[in-house]
Amino acid sequence: MTDPSPIAQQIWDMKYRFKKDDAPVDMTVADTWKRVATALAVPESDPAKWAARFESALADFRFLPAGRILAGAGTGRTVTLHNCFVMGTIGDDMGSIFAHLREAALTMQQGGGIGYDFSTLRPKGAPVKGVGADASGPLSFMEVWDSMCRTIMSAGSRRGAMMATLRCDHPDIEEFIAAKQTPGRLTMFNVSVLATDPFMAAVKNDQDWALQFGGKVYRTIKARALWDKIIKATYDYAEPGVIFIDRINARNNLYYCENIAATNPCGEQPLPPYGTCLLGSINLARMVSNPFTAEARLDETKLQEIVAVAVRMMDNVVEASKYPVEEQRAEAEQKRRIGLGITGLADALIMCGLRYGSPDAVAMTRRWMATFRDAAYGASIDLAAEKGPFPLFDRDKYLAGETIRALPPALKDRIAKHGIRNALVTSIAPTGTISLFADNVSSGLEPVFSFAYTRHVTQRDGSKKAEEVSDYAYRLFRSLKGEDAALPDYFVDAQSLAPSDHLVMQAAVQDYVDSSISKTINVPEEFPFAAFGDVYMKAYDMGCKGCTTYRPSAARGAVLEVKKEKKVQVEDDTSTPLARPETLPGLTYKLRWPESDHAIYITVNDVMVEDGKGRGQRRPFEVFINSKNMEHYAWTVALTRMISAVFRRGGDVGFVVEELKAVFDPRGGQWMNGRYVPSLLAAIGDIIEQHMMEIGFLPQAGAARVATDDGKVVSLKEAAQKEVAARDKRFRACPKCGTYTLLRQEGCDSCTSCGYSKCS
Repeated sequence: MTDPSPIAQQIWDMKYRFKKDDAPVDMTVADTWKRVATALAVPESDPAKWAARFESALADFRFLPAGRILAGAGTGRTVTLHNCFVMGTIGDDMGSIFAHLREAALTMQQGGGIGYDFSTLRPKGAPVKGVGADASGPLSFMEVWDSMCRTIMSAGSRRGAMMATLRCDHPDIEEFIAAKQTPGRLTMFNVSVLATDPFMAAVKNDQDWALQFGGKVYRTIKARALWDKIIKATYDYAEPGVIFIDRINARNNLYYCENIAATNPCGEQPLPPYGTCLLGSINLARMVSNPFTAEARLDETKLQEIVAVAVRMMDNVVEASKYPVEEQRAEAEQKRRIGLGITGLADALIMCGLRYGSPDAVAMTRRWMATFRDAAYGASIDLAAEKGPFPLFDRDKYLAGETIRALPPALKDRIAKHGIRNALVTSIAPTGTISLFADNVSSGLEPVFSFAYTRHVTQRDGSKKAEEVSDYAYRLFRSLKGEDAALPDYFVDAQSLAPSDHLVMQAAVQDYVDSSISKTINVPEEFPFAAFGDVYMKAYDMGCKGCTTYRPSAARGAVLEVKKEKKVQVEDDTSTPLARPETLPGLTYKLRWPESDHAIYITVNDVMVEDGKGRGQRRPFEVFINSKNMEHYAWTVALTRMISAVFRRGGDVGFVVEELKAVFDPRGGQWMNGRYVPSLLAAIGDIIEQHMMEIGFLPQAGAARVATDDGKVVSLKEAAQKEVAARDKRFRACPKCGTYTLLRQEGCDSCTSCGYSKCS
């Protein structure tokens, strides 16, 4: 195996390399393969034999287990090897709500993303019998989950991800659709509407639609008007997604023993309560022989061999993994659900001379996916013959399932005879980071995002080093044909494709996947709104289980660029604290915290500095917190000294606000001014943020104005648009490192410079 490219090496070292106390244990990528293979072979009767076979499948990046497996298997850490979970059904009472919040926190602490359906909670304003109050609605409790998620760092370097779903007939659906249009609200959630078949029919026929809960109709609206609200929100803000939930349940292999109402955060795994998301991908780009020649082909025999080994490895994860709560273990063991998928599809098509989305590419994709599906099901049947089928296997009911009826007769005959080890076998997951790790092959079933671009890597001394990152197939073409060779017309990227090209590929692959698919349909900013809704309707008509789009927009751009604007303010030398003048201007704020008998007074004093461009800038310099309540004395003194020390160092100190607002009190927060505040520290953070906005150090929410480098005072929106126009429009600024290498694929944001990753 050749040494990994620089970006692959960096991803490995940052995400998947096993270290103890920052000292490497895995000295090479081969050591990582051996560690993972050995750990997953433990459940076998002959571990040494299977460890060698597993290691061979991993070599050369042919099989790529999901990141949780690569990072956690064989380390002895208390982490789950499952990427995500759908949690239990939330009961419509406080006891159940906060019991589920605890389970969510435990799950995220071990590294698992979570999905929840909030449709079971009564709408805002509904009476709560026994306490003489009105319900605050599911959105208010989503904010509690959001605050919890902010405080839990998932295993590795990723923050936890969450999915929230709400039925299209819930009375609060309109508020749900608009929730993420408010900057800073529900930032840790992806949100998706559960669209039923009756709703889609009502949209097509422009019929009335009842919003109801618990058998009571609260309002009746036009289905098409609600649909238009969904589409407009997605057009402007890229959320909510749409999940065709009745289709998911109708085509579920386990239709006879479970009901699905939510998915994992990226949508490729619709799961029942406590369902587990176990993922891995076959790298099709490594299966092509004689690339860029008339004899180019995907080696289907090799594909079948790797798939068989991969299914066995993933089945063993059920035993090898830890589980945050016992209900998750029981669910995994009863059904042994796995989600084996593919990555590098676009690169494989390019290497075979096929243009993504073309009829020939669709036909070839169907052939490859049929081979992949049949090999995966065949391997699971073989495991059932050897080790037994999954415990809830019911032969007659399983064979009657819609997806199973579509299998070749030979496979159905074998299932009837032996059963099947894994209730569901296939899924197409987001593979952004593991695809970079595999030498930057195209991600999942997505088209190539960009064939070559520059990423800026921060060095140990703080300097930036520019590195060119190129796509695997592009780099291979250049090595074979020369640097000056013209690219054939089958080299197409995500920006040059029509939405219909994305749709036909998603629909073709879905026919061979028993679970679902994570896929982003990229549309240009100028794409007309009238045509945008047709993308979703076509996705439904073509048999897809959901639809996610991404369109760059001014609304999203302005929000995403706010942090960038902070850097315009002042670039102080942070090596020396600012000197304190004799007198300072400041303001004192009164905070009433419901649990305290006495008010808390927060004083923020400011200092004037120059920003290096001849302009004065007022910035926070020190903080004092006082109260008659002595319970808070020690920690408030410590807090004020620490915050003041940070402020005096100068530079961009806006992060202090974000850190304070993210603090979650496990005893519960408070409702203040109609909004849930997760802790007293978060309330203090709100006040400091308010002060920073009032003195102009942070931009005001909404119509704030800033000075650009050329001295003009413009709105945040105009400044963001100007900044974006000067850069490569395919990429956005990363919220972690600030570099313009943030790309959007498979429902996730991924930074190719610092490794930041978030599904949102």
